[in-house]
Amino acid sequence: MWDDFIDYLKDPLLVVKVQNFFGVIYKNSVRDNEGGGEVMYSERLEREKDNGSDIRQHKRAPSNISSSSQTSYDTDTSGESVEEVECHINNKFWYWLFVIGTALGDEIFYATFIPFWFWNIDGAVGRRVILVWTVCMYLGQGVKDIIRWPRPGYPVKKLQTKWAIEYGMPSTHAMVGVSIPFSVLLYTMDRYEYPVHWGAMIAVSWCTLICVSRVYLGMHSVLDIAAGLLMASGLLVLLIPMVDALDDWLLTHWLSPAVVLAVSVLVIVYHPNADKWTPTRGDTTMIVSVCAGILTGSWTNYQLGNMAPAPTPPPYTIIWPSIDMLGNTILRTILGFCGVVATRAIGKSVSYAFICALLGKDKNELRNSENSLDNKNKIIVELCYKYFTYGMIGFNTVFVFPNVFYLLRINRPTYYTEI
Repeated sequence: MWDDFIDYLKDPLLVVKVQNFFGVIYKNSVRDNEGGGEVMYSERLEREKDNGSDIRQHKRAPSNISSSSQTSYDTDTSGESVEEVECHINNKFWYWLFVIGTALGDEIFYATFIPFWFWNIDGAVGRRVILVWTVCMYLGQGVKDIIRWPRPGYPVKKLQTKWAIEYGMPSTHAMVGVSIPFSVLLYTMDRYEYPVHWGAMIAVSWCTLICVSRVYLGMHSVLDIAAGLLMASGLLVLLIPMVDALDDWLLTHWLSPAVVLAVSVLVIVYHPNADKWTPTRGDTTMIVSVCAGILTGSWTNYQLGNMAPAPTPPPYTIIWPSIDMLGNTILRTILGFCGVVATRAIGKSVSYAFICALLGKDKNELRNSENSLDNKNKIIVELCYKYFTYGMIGFNTVFVFPNVFYLLRINRPTYYTEI
């Protein structure tokens, strides 16, 4: 029974049905010879599957499709040659909503959400959320390269190909959809006075949008999503109290930065290896290094005497911004993001050239070389420059930029009391 249920959740046709429901049409003007009417393309494949036909024998979807259709080659790891599948996006609202939804688990979201949270909302909650997110993402990315299940194959049309080369099980987007909004909710519900049910509704909506977007875009099966949700939920039960207790040690102990840097390097070095090159290890390096930079920057603030406990215990009343506070928020955000972009540009250029020089390799030649597990030098350089660059972004986000804001007298008043 369980095998049948898992096969059902893993079935590519279930992904096609979800896409059909939200207006992705696999040119469904297919005449039903039995009933005389028209049937959905997914329904036709379902019938043929029930009759014992292998859907992978279909070399091409119906070709009479409008000029606005989008096409892509399917990445089926079974070794069988399957030609491209064509479809038409019939409902632009759902398409753009789910594109925005999937961006909530993308690098651009991390690069904007994390700094904005520290500069404008709450550093104590931010440190805890980032650590929970990092552990969830590291384990999820590692499990992907251990299980090595491909993303949905034929006849699913992938409406996004950015992560198509990665494995799909579990969905780390689903894990982000649990780890970030629900850890924010759990760490703020006793710290601030606000309607918790509204926070819960936002967290559930946030998570749902991300999860449905991954199926809609053809990047994950329903089973991938379910596994990501279950894995992240289980980790959250363990991590929320553990991280809350660990935060004080990470912030105050003199050994904290040495431990953080050592652990972050070790988990990158011993990240599970896939049987092919994927961007998973590089993306994991960015996540781990950002966390290491944030924790080290927060520790530096504390050791320099910049941080002190709040004069009153929680829960706190939320301070809604005045006109002056709103202006400072906008100014902090603009200046801070300019600093983040500059840090990334300078850090990437300098560190990439430096590591290439240490290895005796030409940086331009190495950068343009192929991505493969055999190209050891490129892997080393990529991991090293990402670790340094994104670690510096994390460090600058919580130490350098807030101190600059303080000198400019635009810093958030409660920043240095958020322990």
